[in-house]
Amino acid sequence: MPFFNEAELAAPALTEAVTRIADRPDAVPDDVWNEAVTHFDEKAISRLLLQIAQINAWNRLNASV
Repeated sequence: MPFFNEAELAAPALTEAVTRIADRPDAVPDDVWNEAVTHFDEKAISRLLLQIAQINAWNRLNASV
């Protein structure tokens, strides 16, 4: 896509992989992870993963109401 740079595409790809762990044999494929870590350092990946987990928790709590 011409509107997003590679880092802006890597973050949602990682989000999708981390969110859809139940329907895939390899929850986070190596290619998705490797792409993300080329654009984000360890601290940024940690923050991104925490944000993904937090949003997933909110979604699951809202689905139960």
